[in-house]
Amino acid sequence: MNWILLIIAGLFEVAFASCLGKAKETTGIAATYWYVGFLICLAISMLLLVKATQKLPIGTAYAVWTGIGAVGTVLVGILLFKEPTTFWRLFFISTLIISIVGLKVVSH
Repeated sequence: MNWILLIIAGLFEVAFASCLGKAKETTGIAATYWYVGFLICLAISMLLLVKATQKLPIGTAYAVWTGIGAVGTVLVGILLFKEPTTFWRLFFISTLIISIVGLKVVSH
């Protein structure tokens, strides 16, 4: 159950980073809504991370949380924000995914 909470926390990390990206693209009330979404997603992500670390090792949990956030944010950037897709970007994202899976496999 704690791993599921951690994965959801990582997805909310992707959401709060994406809200920042959208807020940067907008102005006025629309930007305010994106910043509110950022704060809500940030709070949920942190609360779930805290809950998950009550049972999981902090080093592993934090690495997995940031890894999910990093991979997810890069993918959102490529798909929604039209960021460049290069061989090396995809290569290093792949190595990050392998590292996240490896941490899960070797954790007790």
